[in-house]
Amino acid sequence: MGRSPSPVSRPDTMTRPSATNRFADPLRAHPAFHAGRDAVVIAAPAKLNLFLEILRKRPDNYHDLESLMVAIDLFDTLETRAAAPDEITLRCEPDTLSTGPDNLVHKAATALREFAARPELGASIRLVKRIPTQAGLGGGSSDAAAALVGLNQIWKLGLTRDELVGIAASIGSDVAFFLTLPVAWCTGRGEVTTPEPTPGGSGLYFVLVFPPVGVSTAEVYKRLTVPKEPLAGFAVRTAFQSGDATALGLAMFNRLEEPAFALEPIVGRIRKRLGQLNPAGAMMSGSGSTVFAPCRDSYEAQRVASAFKDSRPGDEPEARVLVVRGFTP
Repeated sequence: MGRSPSPVSRPDTMTRPSATNRFADPLRAHPAFHAGRDAVVIAAPAKLNLFLEILRKRPDNYHDLESLMVAIDLFDTLETRAAAPDEITLRCEPDTLSTGPDNLVHKAATALREFAARPELGASIRLVKRIPTQAGLGGGSSDAAAALVGLNQIWKLGLTRDELVGIAASIGSDVAFFLTLPVAWCTGRGEVTTPEPTPGGSGLYFVLVFPPVGVSTAEVYKRLTVPKEPLAGFAVRTAFQSGDATALGLAMFNRLEEPAFALEPIVGRIRKRLGQLNPAGAMMSGSGSTVFAPCRDSYEAQRVASAFKDSRPGDEPEARVLVVRGFTP
């Protein structure tokens, strides 16, 4: 993200004896289902950025950032199954998605096998996409994290969360977050994750609006102006932890909105119209294009979603609208 680009039944197969805290076992936060001998299906959640500030541009052309990331109950699913030695095969639905080495799931499988120094391991992976691409929801990163979790289990590697996070950082900036579910304060390029307490915020409702366009992360970062005095995220963290949707809506911030709206004006237009329906707030997630609104309860969420669809101007292309909750493992 920082570049111009239910518990399972056998947790003993996932952790070392020294893993004692709830974040040591990444599968504890991923809904997972056994699918036969040496096979497991992992649910990979989407995320929202409730706060995203850019601190500086680094010599390596990445950006240091601060972000509050929250998982939501919108999922891809990833089936991992042991297969013929040396082979890693990937199938995707829809079949328009790449299944080659450029796919983050394929990269995750290769990186995990290299880390374990087990080149003979093989896997057959099936990815079913429900999270839109180029939407600021981290779907590709979540799929990569799910691949690490699932393959760690079926290959019986027993790697800890910290070991998987180290591998995740080499795959993509957001991948580590999806091993720190459901909420984390993310720094560095986004790969340094600190779990956040969620006494009130995990039950929040959100209205998601998916514009009929994607936004290129690389192009957004090219147009970004790094602030001289970055904003702090204390207020948004406090509001989320309290579960106060009104305070959260006032405290949310995304530095990438301005360049994203310049690239795709329809995203800014949708964000403005969503905010005029009086939810607790409205903002774009990540580098776009998804726009979302935190709501005070489920009734408000349904009202806002219906009103958004019913009030669409004739010259505005139709957007998909969905009501979700924060993901609670």
